[in-house]
Amino acid sequence: MLLREVEYARPSTVDEAIALLAGNEGARALAGGQTLVNVMKARVTSPDVLVDLADLSELREIGFGPDGRLEIGAMVTYTQLGASSEVDVARPILAEVAATIGDVQVRNRGTVGGNVCVSDPTNHLPPLLAVLGATFTIRGDDGERVIDAGDFFRGVYQTAVGEGELLTKVSVPPSSGAGDGFAGLTIGKHGTYVVNAAASVSDDGVRVAIGCVGATPIRATAMEEQLAGGDLSEDAVRAAAEGLGASLDPPGDVHGSADYRRHLAEVSAVRAVLQAAARRKGT
Repeated sequence: MLLREVEYARPSTVDEAIALLAGNEGARALAGGQTLVNVMKARVTSPDVLVDLADLSELREIGFGPDGRLEIGAMVTYTQLGASSEVDVARPILAEVAATIGDVQVRNRGTVGGNVCVSDPTNHLPPLLAVLGATFTIRGDDGERVIDAGDFFRGVYQTAVGEGELLTKVSVPPSSGAGDGFAGLTIGKHGTYVVNAAASVSDDGVRVAIGCVGATPIRATAMEEQLAGGDLSEDAVRAAAEGLGASLDPPGDVHGSADYRRHLAEVSAVRAVLQAAARRKGT
């Protein structure tokens, strides 16, 4: 289906982009277009103005902030994330997961900002960023604010980015010896997830988040508490995951029933934690 007629703007600065988004009701930011263009073709959404962010080079940068956090511009592509030496040093799990998203064409076009702002429950990055302790910088006409992952993801296709605002970067603390893991079941080799789980193991304890079972990533807090004692043997991790599925209320569809997703949540959480524990430095 062809797109309906839409106004198109291609700003050269972030401030110009924000002015366009704030000054045009119904304006939408266009990043890689991997989701937005398709939903526009299906007439699911019909923005009046497309604000193309392609020329905003400052949003394509990866570096380190003054506090040592890894800073990833919202327009950084999955391919760029996977090839970054900074990511490899600070949090290599991000590169590993990015390399599994879609195919080469999708990875060359799809962006970190687009992935998180779409807030699709089946996306790879939201649960991973939740356990890594990521923060999100949002800029609008009235200034800049920083929000953590627990407050950023609001629901299916809903985030803390409001009308006239723009996500500019995602910041992730360096691993500092932590180990990170990611596991799940996809529809095909590079398809969307049926269920996924992300985990991080550090001196501060274990963090686990489950994706595809709710509108936003769900932290497995009961499992985290059971593992707080430091025993990360396979038997201990499996015991801690028991009952996790029963606490979830996932949807059922042609790819899996709700009960199947509950089972996958436990299996994926165990695999993610064991992977993270094995990668923790000093173990």
